[in-house]
Amino acid sequence: MQNWIVLGATSGMARPFLRRLAIDGARLMLAGRDMEELETLAKDCKLRGAAEVETIAFDIRDDAAFAPLIDKLSATQGVLNLACFVGTMPEQSAIDADPALIDAVVTDNFTGPAKFLSLLAPVMEARGEGVIVGVGSVAGDRGRVGNYVYGAAKAGFATYLSGLRNRLGRKGVHVMTVKPGPVETRMTAGMKLPFMAKPEQVAEDIMGGIERRANVLYTARIWYFIMMVIRAIPEPIFKKMSI
Repeated sequence: MQNWIVLGATSGMARPFLRRLAIDGARLMLAGRDMEELETLAKDCKLRGAAEVETIAFDIRDDAAFAPLIDKLSATQGVLNLACFVGTMPEQSAIDADPALIDAVVTDNFTGPAKFLSLLAPVMEARGEGVIVGVGSVAGDRGRVGNYVYGAAKAGFATYLSGLRNRLGRKGVHVMTVKPGPVETRMTAGMKLPFMAKPEQVAEDIMGGIERRANVLYTARIWYFIMMVIRAIPEPIFKKMSI
């Protein structure tokens, strides 16, 4: 039996991913802060064919919540997989006005997930199987004037996942880093961004990436090429640009 624990289960990108897992008959554990939303989502997953669905109150900013969940996962029978969709993205202007917001941005997008995965890693190493999907962002590929604090946090998470992939891959556990471009979710509501993807497209790409055991997945695919160009721009030129 495939078990999937999904952190940030009520996020816009997580929902269609969960629907796909439900159709495949997986056993699901939905973790997040809004229990009412989680229960509604759980009912939908059950109707779509999930073998079992459990909702778990979980806040990535609350370190005390980690150990009980790790214990629960340790006792779970079958293949254990995890997908982390946790993240927040305040406007850079808001962070510039109140630098105290940086702590929450870094916790939500990097240190919180990294701490949790560091506790889970020995469990998955011992089992010698399973998949970890960590959702980052193309924003982490290069610091840009419009979202460099968020980008810095996502860059840190991507580097962490790269190291974790190196470690766990030797034990049969696959770690995939997902780097979405802009996606039509509550996080991007009202924004006018190029090549905006549908959450359903992202879910399909993630499922395909899991199947072929991709290491780093850009979604939509065009962002692989866009970011390759952006990373290649010389710094003296780049710092004068507004991208």
